[in-house]
Amino acid sequence: MSKQILRKVTNVAVDRRTFLRGAGVVMGLPWLEAMTSSAMAQETVAVPTRLACIFFPNGAIMPDWTPEGTGKDFQLSKTLSSLAPVREDCLFLSGLTHDKARANGDGGGDHARNSASFLTASQPRKTGGADIFVGTSVDQVAAAQVGKQTHLPSLELGTEAGRSSGVCDSGYSCAYQSNISWKSPSQPMAKEVIPRQAFERLFGMSAQDAKKRQERDFYRSSILDVVMSDAKGLQQQLGKTDREKLDEYFTSVREIEQRIGNSSPRKQVLPPEFNLPEGVPADIVQHIRLMYDIMAVAFQTDTTRVSTFMLADGGSNRSYSNLEIKGGHHQLSHHRNENDKVQALQKIDQFLVGEFSRFIQKLKSIPEGTGSLLDHSMIVYGSGLSDANRHDHHNLPIVLAGKGSGTLTTGRHLVYEKETPMANLYVSLLNRMGCQLDTFGDSTGSLQDLGA
Repeated sequence: MSKQILRKVTNVAVDRRTFLRGAGVVMGLPWLEAMTSSAMAQETVAVPTRLACIFFPNGAIMPDWTPEGTGKDFQLSKTLSSLAPVREDCLFLSGLTHDKARANGDGGGDHARNSASFLTASQPRKTGGADIFVGTSVDQVAAAQVGKQTHLPSLELGTEAGRSSGVCDSGYSCAYQSNISWKSPSQPMAKEVIPRQAFERLFGMSAQDAKKRQERDFYRSSILDVVMSDAKGLQQQLGKTDREKLDEYFTSVREIEQRIGNSSPRKQVLPPEFNLPEGVPADIVQHIRLMYDIMAVAFQTDTTRVSTFMLADGGSNRSYSNLEIKGGHHQLSHHRNENDKVQALQKIDQFLVGEFSRFIQKLKSIPEGTGSLLDHSMIVYGSGLSDANRHDHHNLPIVLAGKGSGTLTTGRHLVYEKETPMANLYVSLLNRMGCQLDTFGDSTGSLQDLGA
């Protein structure tokens, strides 16, 4: 361990920004009791609030999504049933609208507008050229406020690479359909779809570190092996509880590494039409879980406080063979009320919610401060479409998980007046992230009744 880091921990108190280092790796730490073990630490270190926005395409079967009842007196729906273990940690929001995902005179292209406007609440310019323009997304507004305090200002994840140019949907650039995070109205934030590369971003790996990574892979060593010298020095300074927390964290990191290693597609056994980029898991369940777990580690170590995750691109026609469903997602979403297609879509909705629930339960299981990582998070899960068959952009399927460091009163189903802008929710979340804004996108104010 470096002398600088040792000086930070010799008086038991550990700086929240302490990192373990070695051979091009910079590894953040989870929250430890030693980080608040002195009056000085308590004055200078506060548990941060995190913001994550998770997008799924093609809307939802709303009769099976919408909870029954309002306020605290409600029942989870069939699609949301897997959220029962974290029911009291979530807000279920009905009635929100993305008007800027509608045509508003621009004709077809609802799927491109759905993803482009999801976090920007802005109307994308209809173009297939380089003159794309939509708006800065809520996550990037937050990242501009808090990003300087962390190793990564924000982390963008996905499962489909998509295209950054060309036309994908009724005259709209593919950039709109492939991105929900926008640093500026004309600059999308490219998402990482390869788990290994996303994982190594957390620990300071860059293109310059490629040779070191190759050497480590050759000798089958782990990121943990690289930082072990620093880790042993730190552990000697910690109490029993913190040592156990650190061991649990290291175990979690090593497990993710092993899963990444085991999840690479074996191209020789895949049909010719499967042209998967190297390193992308062939199993969609494994892929989604790896990305969620990487986001959890990013928040746990305070490597970033802002993240987005596209479960699939706007208008994705992915097949969910794991659910024994025939046909692509987008194709099925134009169901014309055919029962077999509606049932297939509901199964997809329920599957994706189940994976989201697994992620939320993981955040809840990680202690932080006097509560959990989930208590200090705000996780938006939803789509910019409700009924995809009709291309509706009102009464959107939205869940808000986490207590926002005590600023959200969860365990309720809130039903808002028709045409309430989704952007009003973003104003409220940005204020809770320290961004004192009165307006965002097409907002008309902040969203009422969320909590303190």
